[in-house]
Amino acid sequence: MSFQHKEKPDTLVLFDVDGTLTPARLTISPEFKQLLADLRKKVVIGFVGGSDLQKQVEQLGANVLNEFDYCFSENGLTAYKLGQQLASQSFIGWIGEEKYNELAKFILGYLANIDLPKRRGTFIEFRNGMINVSPIGRNASTAERNEFEQYDKEHKIREKFVQALKDKFPDVALTYSIGGQISFDVFPTGWDKTYALQHVEQEGFKEIHFFGDKSYKGGNDYEIYEDPRTIGHAVNSPDDTARILKELFF
Repeated sequence: MSFQHKEKPDTLVLFDVDGTLTPARLTISPEFKQLLADLRKKVVIGFVGGSDLQKQVEQLGANVLNEFDYCFSENGLTAYKLGQQLASQSFIGWIGEEKYNELAKFILGYLANIDLPKRRGTFIEFRNGMINVSPIGRNASTAERNEFEQYDKEHKIREKFVQALKDKFPDVALTYSIGGQISFDVFPTGWDKTYALQHVEQEGFKEIHFFGDKSYKGGNDYEIYEDPRTIGHAVNSPDDTARILKELFF
């Protein structure tokens, strides 16, 4: 065990970021930061999110690598333990340039043919372990994100998009995961958030808790929430997360 100085060194608590530690794409509150600092004295803590580390730093703070015991970006494809980077994987290395080009062309063509009230920029974001697809574009403002989220609930834009990809690429072992307000992730099957768990297997944790707001089937927290290795906690907001943490650990 690497964490013998804690009250419960055999307990790990993992968090999704958007909607769990922070409001969607916004920053963590000072009160919640203090709660996590107090929690870290008791148990091992970490986050596991689909975004890259830069976006997680924007939301959780510049010192994030030192404020969590584990930092799992891109579902754990980029991983840190106590500030030190662990082994990582590459989406492009897995899929290859030819198949990726085919996938990107189909996505851009599909985007060109759907009707949306607004479009902004960055419709495909290439990451180390996945690609993120946003019909409205990741440059949308907070108000525009909220607007699209409501539009998507009514018109199922992302759900239909994912189905079109499944129909087009049935022989490629890809998983499509809807998360946040405006986008969905595309990654090799098995590279969902459960991928992060391999980084902690050797630590001998007796309990691994996971908190996430997209724990329903098709949401990007579903696989790790349902995994038999974790104790899943479905939440609706950071306030919800804080309430449950206080009930369990304080």
